[in-house]
Amino acid sequence: MTLNPPAYNQPCRLCGSHSLELFYKQGNADEYRFYRCRNCQLVNYDLATGLNQEKYAEEFYDPRDESLRINQLKHGIFQALRKHAQPPASILEIGCGSGRLLYLAQRSGFQVAGLELSPFLAESVRTKLGIPVESANFLTYRPQSGTRYDVVILQHVLEHLPDCIAAMESIRELLLPNGIGLMEFPNIDGWDLAFKRTLRRTGLRRRKYPENYKPGHVNEFCRQSFERLAQKTGFRLDSWRAYSNKPLGDFLYRWLPIGNKVRVVVRKTA
Repeated sequence: MTLNPPAYNQPCRLCGSHSLELFYKQGNADEYRFYRCRNCQLVNYDLATGLNQEKYAEEFYDPRDESLRINQLKHGIFQALRKHAQPPASILEIGCGSGRLLYLAQRSGFQVAGLELSPFLAESVRTKLGIPVESANFLTYRPQSGTRYDVVILQHVLEHLPDCIAAMESIRELLLPNGIGLMEFPNIDGWDLAFKRTLRRTGLRRRKYPENYKPGHVNEFCRQSFERLAQKTGFRLDSWRAYSNKPLGDFLYRWLPIGNKVRVVVRKTA
């Protein structure tokens, strides 16, 4: 049975437009709905049907263990960091998890610090690596010393935050003049995601969701919507690159930006 919730009448969270149309649905009864803004192209999830941010577990793994696949997956963003910044630049990673990227950066001569919502993970990184990590919500975080950084990093965080404008403004406040933000998030226009949406709309594909499922993504970006967000909050988009954790796919995406994950660099403007 498909539920028919009331029409979505909220403004776009990026541009304020009411020109939104149903883009795709999730859930066993299609009860979770995502609407695309015809003006700026941001995909807005209807928060009235519930959100689950608790599914992102607080599991600490040893960031020094080179054999762990989860650690190996950080090499791509570390190489991107090395391409756009050089030691001894200062780095703040927001949502640093177990601290693998900070460990790699510190070992290479960067000055590193972290911000982590989970007190458990923050304490684990401080204890195991001796890296300064504070437990706080970065949307309300203000360094007591007024410290600013050359680089602020977010890995798959931005899409979970209801107020993407406030998030980018907070990142800007944490950066030194000409500082950069290095971010990863899904690309809603990735070809494989578009293909799956087409199959679902035509009834050729049905996904079975867990009974307690609720979405975790609030806003989903394409290049156009993210570039608009960057400009609106005082940034210039320097790099937009689709990537894959599989070598062949990553090589392909260097030339064809069709992947469902992107790594971007924005630079703080005057």
